[in-house]
Amino acid sequence: MPAPVAVRRYRPLPALSYGEAVERAIEVDQTNFSVVAGERVVVKWIIPPAPLPHPAPEVLGHLVEAGFNETAPPYAAVTVGDHLVALVTGFLPGARDGWEWCVDFAESGETAFAPVLGHLAAGLHLALATLPVEPAPETPPGARPRPPDDARRAAEALREALELTDGDDGDWLAGRAETMRRELAELEHAVEDRRIRIHGDFHVGQILQWDGGYAVIDFDGNPTVSEPGAARQPAARDVAQLTTSLEHVAQVAVLRRGTPPEAAATWAREAREKFLAAYRERAGDLLDERLIRPFEVEQECRELIYAARHLPRWRYAPMGVLRTWYPDDPDDPAPVEETP
Repeated sequence: MPAPVAVRRYRPLPALSYGEAVERAIEVDQTNFSVVAGERVVVKWIIPPAPLPHPAPEVLGHLVEAGFNETAPPYAAVTVGDHLVALVTGFLPGARDGWEWCVDFAESGETAFAPVLGHLAAGLHLALATLPVEPAPETPPGARPRPPDDARRAAEALREALELTDGDDGDWLAGRAETMRRELAELEHAVEDRRIRIHGDFHVGQILQWDGGYAVIDFDGNPTVSEPGAARQPAARDVAQLTTSLEHVAQVAVLRRGTPPEAAATWAREAREKFLAAYRERAGDLLDERLIRPFEVEQECRELIYAARHLPRWRYAPMGVLRTWYPDDPDDPAPVEETP
């Protein structure tokens, strides 16, 4: 391959004859542009090209070496100069993302999938835990120590969510800000020696249900946290992103499928419990249980920020979850009132 184009290969590409190499675009809402070739390979074009270093090439290579197979088979990463331009992975027949299959389960009340996801998440973290990560930056001599990054990021997320959430929702949120700050304070106790490379954007939309089971995809990191060292975090960060996304699925089922709020809340609670039980059983001491709740609270703040900046109609989901967590009436499951 002529410079400045470079290809990092992970596995041999499947052979495609000329007649088989028919291309079609993946017609879903996505940041990048993906093409299926011959129903065997997916090429994800990164738009715009992402500056290097980028987490995906390193993580995909490590997962291959670690023998983690519950993902779309990685074949190659293509770079031009100092930018990532494409990722090539295997095509998974019958694949649907979690905003489809998981909403179906929320509507039906099915939770048998949750232990499977817990086992998958634990396996992913056990593999990622063997990937070296950069050490935490040291405080220069004489300098005033900064608050722990986890606590600082969470406090900033709450502050920004309060600033950006307007109307009745904003008034309601402000009335619970102190309670949320108290829950976030637990992040001040996060310890350095239990940090690993994490997925960083671990919600149900990143988990495909396909003909062969379930597969986690998109190792691009958290698009809302880009500062140095952000990839090196407690496993509880990913766990909390997944559990809050189950809560969001419940809100989607209420709004779009007419699922009764009480039933949706019960489903989310049971799915969360089963997911965590399976994760604990496999992951062992990777998980710091104290951090799950504050990371969940922070994630809802980030969902509100995302809604304010990019997708206003999404605000109903994090607000619905927060109203379930902090109800005016403890017996009120807080039905969704916003429109999509």
